Amino acid sequence: MADKTLYAKPRPWGDLGNGYYRNPVLNADYSDPDVIRVGSDFYMVCSDFHYMGMQVLHSKDLVNWSIIGQIYRRLDIDPRYHNMEGYGKGSWAPSIRYYDGKFYVYFCTPDEGLYMSTATDPAGPWSPLHEVKRVSGWEDPCPFWDDDGNAYLGHSTVGAGPIIIHKMSPDGKTLLDDGVLVYVGKIAEGTKIYKRNGYYYLVIPEGGVETGWQTVLRSRSIYGPYEKRIVLKQGSTNINGPHQGALVELESGETWFIHFQSAGILGRVCHLQPVKWIDDWPIMGAEGEPVTIFQKPNVGGEYPISFPQTSDDFDKPELGLQWQFNHNPVDENWSLTERPGYFRIKAMYADDILRARNTITQKLMGEKGVITTELSIEYMAEGQKAGLAYLGGTQQNWIGVERREDGYFIKAVTGGTTYHGPRIAGNTVWLKSTLDLSSSTRFAFSLDGQHFMELGGDCKLAWGFWKGARIGLFSYNSIRDDGCADFNWFRYEFE
Repeated sequence: MADKTLYAKPRPWGDLGNGYYRNPVLNADYSDPDVIRVGSDFYMVCSDFHYMGMQVLHSKDLVNWSIIGQIYRRLDIDPRYHNMEGYGKGSWAPSIRYYDGKFYVYFCTPDEGLYMSTATDPAGPWSPLHEVKRVSGWEDPCPFWDDDGNAYLGHSTVGAGPIIIHKMSPDGKTLLDDGVLVYVGKIAEGTKIYKRNGYYYLVIPEGGVETGWQTVLRSRSIYGPYEKRIVLKQGSTNINGPHQGALVELESGETWFIHFQSAGILGRVCHLQPVKWIDDWPIMGAEGEPVTIFQKPNVGGEYPISFPQTSDDFDKPELGLQWQFNHNPVDENWSLTERPGYFRIKAMYADDILRARNTITQKLMGEKGVITTELSIEYMAEGQKAGLAYLGGTQQNWIGVERREDGYFIKAVTGGTTYHGPRIAGNTVWLKSTLDLSSSTRFAFSLDGQHFMELGGDCKLAWGFWKGARIGLFSYNSIRDDGCADFNWFRYEFE
């Protein structure tokens, strides 16, 4: 099936199709966004925590985005990422930069250290992760190459602050000193370093995610002392804590700021703010308050409405870039080629879905949608479960098939409560969820692909482990490693 998320109709958010956009421009959990412009192209990376991949997004206008690559496939830096024990860990608040013909991405994990990867093409391949420093307690790094070729790296510490700047080797692989403390603020984090008109700027969020604001520091020296100004805050709007993002200057001379807002179950969504420079200070939004609807950036042309990919036919040798494994995959236990046209999970032993290996996930897009998948069960083994799930927090929400000693049975778990369905005789089932975060999210199943029956109660979706709720395909076995689940396709239509 064609992926209808590309070149799509307008939604109530993002590109309105008439020269204007409505915030959020990305109504999905792209938290801690960092964006750069290279020529007429924009590239974004965001936090992914324990979900593998760290996606690279591309845009021509800062409003319409698609996924073009992934920085890494796995984190082989600690056993926790193999053992399903890394929830809320992993990649925190990355930065992306372009210098001397090469793209650089840096991120910290809260316990293991500071990592970087490079590429000449942002779609990849990206180099294997390089451990710049083995250290715990760092977060939100940002590299900076000055006009004279000297390189620096700024970061904060877990718990938000202070801001520290290190001298760095020009190749970006080594820190050359212990760093200089340049700023202490109220939950100061998310450091982004820029230079303009002879000023060094540190663009940092302060005050915490839910109720904070955006601060800009400036100095004639990268080590300070820095002046301070609050350039974006909630004010009288309903955009709580406009927080942590990237300042981008366009070829047209315009400046824009893309940041996140904490949106509950959906996660942290991306807003776009116009920026005016007044006395060499960037004032964001409408005189320092977030805008809701605004003219699209002047990028010298109009581009089609597009969204990050969702649907997948599983008919290519690689998973679609929208998919992210929950923790490190066990590569010998999943395949797109053993049964061509299907995503196969060879079930491994697990106590529950939070321990299920090789679960693939993707972000929810907007607050409403319909998600459907076709599952072939003929190679399932006793003790195996497979199906469609929502991940987020610790409560289980899934619908699928359980193979028991006496046959195959439909089963659902919503909000931690189990609902037993009928025994089934065929080899194929269809699973569906109708998603509405403002009212009710439910599961259903079909035995013919046409007529669906609801099973279970309302799903109790939640923001958890620093991430919004997301959808996934899973299989595990509660007795032993055994059995295969084969997903033929996945369709996600969102509003």
